[in-house]
Amino acid sequence: MSQLKEIRAKLQLLGSPQKAESSAWFFKTGPGQYGEGDIFIGVTVPEQRKVAKGYLDLPLQDLDTLISSELHEERLTALIILTQQFKSADESTQRAIYDFYLAHTKYINNWDLVDSSADRIVGSWLEKRDKMILTTLAASPDLWERRIAIIATFHYIKKGDPTEALKIATLLINDKHDLIQKAVGWMLREVGKRCSFEAEADFLAVHYKTMPRTALRYAIERFPADLRQQYMKGLI
Repeated sequence: MSQLKEIRAKLQLLGSPQKAESSAWFFKTGPGQYGEGDIFIGVTVPEQRKVAKGYLDLPLQDLDTLISSELHEERLTALIILTQQFKSADESTQRAIYDFYLAHTKYINNWDLVDSSADRIVGSWLEKRDKMILTTLAASPDLWERRIAIIATFHYIKKGDPTEALKIATLLINDKHDLIQKAVGWMLREVGKRCSFEAEADFLAVHYKTMPRTALRYAIERFPADLRQQYMKGLI
């Protein structure tokens, strides 16, 4: 049995109809929802990570098949393998994984898929390179490419540099989709937590009165209660 068939067989064995139903609801797979049509078989993320651990040498040809799957768990397992491969790869292989990732964004089509991979692959690869692709992704009509743009900046936030996060947040600050508002607010909160409160506060001073309330609530989540109230009431 090929490695690809083994992975798929193991995931099927771990599947649970009850978990699948719960995941389908949680990830909004109904008509008109952001995850419309996505299919779950009910495998937990820890179980997927355990399966992935045994196939970290899976070639891109097989990963292409896995990430293109209609099954959510197969796509996430592919991304788990890719992020692990990227972490230990040489520069040439990292470039190939980065290019592969950007060529498959239409399959990285839910927030957990983006959030588990964008900073680890896109953000990491671009660390010492031109980052214009993030601006391009932020302007995409595709929801998930826009989320990739902002989540990729988490890589730099974790290193204490808020510059790129604030730049992409500015581009997405008035995005109408709830999942982008949440991502922008989350990254702003992390800027305040990991970089500096002043950097976040300076950004909010310019935008807080007009930015979506969802993004603002996420951004100020760690602020003292009285300060949060002042922001929400426009009193800063």
